[in-house]
This record gives sequence, C-alpha cells and structure tokens, in this order.
Amino acid sequence: MTTQMTNDEIFEKLRDVLSESFELERDGITRESRLMEDLEIDSIDAIDLLVQLRPMLGNAQIDPKYFRDMRTVGDVADGLEKLMKGGAAE
Repeated sequence: MTTQMTNDEIFEKLRDVLSESFELERDGITRESRLMEDLEIDSIDAIDLLVQLRPMLGNAQIDPKYFRDMRTVGDVADGLEKLMKGGAAE
C-alpha cells in the first residue's frame, strides 16, 4: 500500500507539515504537544492537516473520526503508523 515509515520518521514528517502549514516553530513541536491547547489547531485546521497527510497513506481517504480523540502530536503519529500498517480505526 505505502512505503513503511518508522514512528520517528512519521513524527518528523508531521513536525514538518505542522511547522510549514501552520507557521509553527518546528523545534517547539514535541510528541507531547497538544494539538488544540499548545499548537492552536482548531477543527478546520485539523481537516486541512488530514488532507496534507494523505500522501503518506498513498492518498487514501482518511476518516476524520479516526483522529477525533487524538490530543497530541504523538497520538497522530501513532495513528498514522497504525493506518500505514493496515490497521483499522478503533
């Protein structure tokens, strides 16, 4: 389906996307960074982020509900890793 990436590679790519798309300081984005509280990513931004992450999943559709309960950048990296390995949304 897609080229396998390690969780660390996914996290680094996620940091790149967040810093470039939302004008955030890359070094300030950690696995523990909370999307809403720390990075001020609102629901519209979250949808935009999902669209930008689609190439990592072979441009597959990503159900926004899958990411609904994810609160941190690390949660998103873990979720993307699971999807890349063929995992289903919980």
